[in-house]
Amino acid sequence: MSQLKRSNDRKVANKVSPNGKTATMANTFGLPAGKAFSCPGATSVCESVCYAGKLEKLFKGVKANLLHNWDLLKDANYETMVALLAEMINEFSMECDKKNAPKLFRIHWDGDFFNDTYTYAWKSVIELHPDIQFWVYTRVKESAIILKDIPNLSLYYSTDDDNSAIGHDLKINHSIRLAYLGKTFAATENKMKELTGKVGAKCPENNKQIPLISTNGSACVSCGLCVFGKADIRFSASKK
Repeated sequence: MSQLKRSNDRKVANKVSPNGKTATMANTFGLPAGKAFSCPGATSVCESVCYAGKLEKLFKGVKANLLHNWDLLKDANYETMVALLAEMINEFSMECDKKNAPKLFRIHWDGDFFNDTYTYAWKSVIELHPDIQFWVYTRVKESAIILKDIPNLSLYYSTDDDNSAIGHDLKINHSIRLAYLGKTFAATENKMKELTGKVGAKCPENNKQIPLISTNGSACVSCGLCVFGKADIRFSASKK
């Protein structure tokens, strides 16, 4: 059986090069973005700013990697999905042990949970690895509900003006954290306050407070807000 392929992503890397410029471990996984592929919950807002989708178009190797993963998973049954995901995460865990790296894994730097079977497969694999801290953002309401309250998963529902009613429901009735995307940080502050009663935290990398990657580590790992689910988070499409 072919294997799923992990990706390197400087923003989320769990181990970086000594000069602080590159990721030295692949600690994330992706699928092709868009409603035609793995994103049933895509909104007009996220489609208009999808940075991952732009990378797919820029780099043929990236797209090939994502399509490889998609072809293995899209028609697979639950047992096959679990086997594929478990093999990938087992390899990641062993590599962390070998390189003395923290076991931090970002699910879906690109793409999303495309059906419930796939979501349940991830749930099983996450629960099989309590020593790994996973984090994920999703625009799929059903997946957010399936995956909530797993101790070693930091879960965010990705919210914007198109799906804010769903975000409010998930926050109020399921205590799921929100990641809100708007045009500016001022706009997201007002909207987050409406949805949660609090302004939430600005993503410090998106707000240009910390670099994408440095000798201190990747932006996400050095910040830790999303990795460990410490707060609702806000993103600005304009970075202003």
